[in-house]
Amino acid sequence: MAELRLPANSRIVKGVTHAAPAGAGELRRFRVYRFNPDSGENPRLDTFELEVRSCGPMVLDALIQIKAALDSSLTFRRSCREGICGSCAMNINGLNRLACTTSMQELGAEVRIYPLPHLPVVKDLVPDLTNFYAQYAAVKPWLQAHTPAPPDSERLQSKEEQEKVDRPAACILCACCSTACPSYWWNSDRFLGPAALLAAYRWIIDSRDEATGERLDELEDPFRLYRCHTIMNCTDVCPKDLNPARAIAEIKKLLIERRG
Repeated sequence: MAELRLPANSRIVKGVTHAAPAGAGELRRFRVYRFNPDSGENPRLDTFELEVRSCGPMVLDALIQIKAALDSSLTFRRSCREGICGSCAMNINGLNRLACTTSMQELGAEVRIYPLPHLPVVKDLVPDLTNFYAQYAAVKPWLQAHTPAPPDSERLQSKEEQEKVDRPAACILCACCSTACPSYWWNSDRFLGPAALLAAYRWIIDSRDEATGERLDELEDPFRLYRCHTIMNCTDVCPKDLNPARAIAEIKKLLIERRG
């Protein structure tokens, strides 16, 4: 359940300012959350000033430049730089986004960067996703079929059947949706969250899967599924334009129809 008392040493304090050199051109200011839980110190907000013309167009470009030129201890995740891997998800100017696909032109002269909210912090902008991945694994996100596969062909689908799973299967597990959900903030120990439920829906509607009943049985629970109150934050922040809220509503509908 939710912890309503702030942990010790959780208040954010003013950090270090890395000012641009004298004579620099147009500047953009980055205020970046810094925290090392092993140090025993409070988290702080460091300020970095970068010349606009010297920096690439995306927030991730700025973070890479800060790490390379100003503070090599800055810690964040990144990989593909193309909005595919989901590694660089973080909270940028109050919204969960991918740093690699967020243009700085959208953000103004000051950019505030925090880790994804309501998760333990490993260091700086790196959240602990252990529970998030465990919830994803809990929905058994793989094909379950009891009948043998055809000996000399794949398990086939029609074009219409494939299109049903096409969009839900596009989730990149960035965790933007789940960490934007107030229900997940307060009940992340029992509520599976939008990302895991979207994955569950993807397999429930897959025509090749033969475990629909078992999957629905696992989800019919006051917390695992029904903590969703259709706030829609998950859909608003999804960087792949998916609709986890709709998928959750469809699961609820299937459960109602099954009861008759």
